[in-house]
Amino acid sequence: MAAPPAMKLHGMALSQNVLRVATVLNEKGIDFEIVQVSLLTGAHKHPDFLALNPFGQIPALQDGDEVLYESRAINRYIAEKYRTSGTDLLPAAPSAKMEVWLEVESKHFYPAAQPVVYELLIKPMLGLAPDQAVVDKHSADLAKVLDVYEAHLGKDGNKYLAGEQFTLADANHMCYLFSLCKTAQAGLVDSRPRVKAWWDEISARPAWVKTAAAIPFPPGGRLV
Repeated sequence: MAAPPAMKLHGMALSQNVLRVATVLNEKGIDFEIVQVSLLTGAHKHPDFLALNPFGQIPALQDGDEVLYESRAINRYIAEKYRTSGTDLLPAAPSAKMEVWLEVESKHFYPAAQPVVYELLIKPMLGLAPDQAVVDKHSADLAKVLDVYEAHLGKDGNKYLAGEQFTLADANHMCYLFSLCKTAQAGLVDSRPRVKAWWDEISARPAWVKTAAAIPFPPGGRLV
């Protein structure tokens, strides 16, 4: 019996949202190919891509005849449809704790981390100068968010965000934690022992090591 065709993940391999999906695909052991859609050339606004995602944002995922967009929705789909493949990213019973931390990532962690990563990692690759005022504001916001994580992790059996099991809630954080730790604001993670221990644990996972190794950082740190 022929193997099913690899999934197609449309986007840029350096995109944090593409990395979020690649993280889960690798945890599930699912073959996929990244189909380049360059934001720099405006390919995400071309009709062929808009047919996949009418909002013109990356990523989009093709799984056979199924086409999905929005990285967090894609990850939930993968975790549920392919539950028996690779790592089970969903608790055995419905988990209110996991649902809470999925929301925390999208509503609190991401809005604070994204501007810091953009200013300190992405803009220099584009040949642009970071806006220090933006970095300072959002670093202060992120510090408050990570204080909550520090209090939560290690308490009541919380080795991971939803308890003793690595779940989708942890996986959805990894792309921005990784990129944050490559910036001058890595101390936001390193200075919090429980957050640092959590990050050290999840970033050592073989699936993440594979994901990180495939990130095509440009030579000389510049996007062209």
